[in-house]
Amino acid sequence: MKRVYCLYRVSTKGQVDKDDIPMQRIKCNEFAKAQGWSIVKEFSEKGISGFKVSSENRDAVQDIKAAALRKEFDILLVFMFDRLGRREDETPFVVEWFVKQGIEVWSTQEGEQRFENHVDKLMNYIRFWQASGESIKTSVRIKTRMKQLVEEGAYTGGNVLYGYKTVKTGQLNKKGKEIYQLEIDPEEAEIVKVIFEKTVKDGFGSHRLATFLNEKGIRTHQGNKFQSNTINRILKNKSYCGYVISGGNCSPFISRLKIIDENLFDSVQNIVHQRMVKNSKRTIPLNTKGKTLLSGNIFCAHCGGRLIVTRYQDRYLRRDGTEYKIDQLKYTCYHKSRKLNDCDGQTSYIAETIDEAVINVLDNLLKSIKETPKDKALEKKYKSQVSVYNSNYKKISAEIDKLSSQLKSLKMEIGKALVGESAFTADQLSEAINTTQSRVNEKVLEQEKLKSELENKKEAMSKLDYHYNMFLNWADEFQNASLEERKMIACQLIRQVKVSKGYNVNIEFDMNYQQFCEGL
Repeated sequence: MKRVYCLYRVSTKGQVDKDDIPMQRIKCNEFAKAQGWSIVKEFSEKGISGFKVSSENRDAVQDIKAAALRKEFDILLVFMFDRLGRREDETPFVVEWFVKQGIEVWSTQEGEQRFENHVDKLMNYIRFWQASGESIKTSVRIKTRMKQLVEEGAYTGGNVLYGYKTVKTGQLNKKGKEIYQLEIDPEEAEIVKVIFEKTVKDGFGSHRLATFLNEKGIRTHQGNKFQSNTINRILKNKSYCGYVISGGNCSPFISRLKIIDENLFDSVQNIVHQRMVKNSKRTIPLNTKGKTLLSGNIFCAHCGGRLIVTRYQDRYLRRDGTEYKIDQLKYTCYHKSRKLNDCDGQTSYIAETIDEAVINVLDNLLKSIKETPKDKALEKKYKSQVSVYNSNYKKISAEIDKLSSQLKSLKMEIGKALVGESAFTADQLSEAINTTQSRVNEKVLEQEKLKSELENKKEAMSKLDYHYNMFLNWADEFQNASLEERKMIACQLIRQVKVSKGYNVNIEFDMNYQQFCEGL
């Protein structure tokens, strides 16, 4: 009686639940019994892809190969040959290897695989080439469907993002399972808003935010304490702006899932990016715990180097000859203090004097913006520009249509020229077609450029209200704001402060707010 080893395999855990392996076992046992064989050992692989996983990384296959070398069985039996694998560049040779060791390889559905002639070898290869192709098609179908589901805003499984929850839709999928959709979790959504707002408003870093939430007893979905990396993942996830993002796919905007304004999200990304250690162009303070107003955005007007905050003890003499000391914070030119260049400016400036000057400027500016209605002319300027772009876009589209029509007529004329029924020669028509096609291509490129510029103008208009309202909020808060809040307002409102000899202070505003400052 021949000794049989059986191999059963399913690609996913879901197939295990469907009793696929018991089905394969039953079929193999029935087949062996009918042939008069004796099954001496069975191997099961659960959740193993025969396409993605090489036989070298499959323990069951390696154990069976080792047993074949020890001559422990005579026949390897599977339900179908693709249970051995679906890799066209590998599986046919695995089957052939067993046969060369004197092991018969059988399938309950396809019979025995022999290698008696070239046709046998070809059929063996074709079988697994087809299996590989089916795996690729299945993978493409799944990826395409997942992309479609994400674009439709559907929940496709996996961990639910903090701030959201899943709810039943009352519908079943093709497998009879309940379909869920994402919804905002009101309580968690408020925490998400706090995380974003404290990053922008108070300059909290991820570690400080995690500590802040943990001290208030707030926990993650799993009931764990917040960690820095958890906060960073939240801050960098654009899903909070109203998108479903999964597997590199992104849905269109879904208003019911919006927790964070996209402009606020962009502001946070700017802060997070600037705080990266390797970023040398930082104008955002790494933290807001310092006692000075400016940090990261103050520079020496003489050498362009960054001014750093130092604590210095000044000594003074009284009239009676006694000495007294004053501890002061100073903005110090990093380059000059370390003699890295020939800076001809001051080495340091008293921080309190600089801060007071900047605060006075900001205070007066913010008071002015409160008393000035939003510049309607600014909106009119944008709308006028958009109107011009729209007009030019329509004009170019009409020209493209006209040229395309001419091109079609010229191509139709070619046929007439070939039979001698046209007033033009084939060479003349060919030259005319090439010239017209070239003009069409130029106009299409011009149209695409206009379209891109128009989108940029529309995006600028959409950000106008956000930045203006942010400006107004700062105007309301600045007078009574804490130093930390003032620090974050200053670093977002001001692009850079340049200081030169004699405490001359030059303030350059961020381009997003410069437009509101003109004329104030």
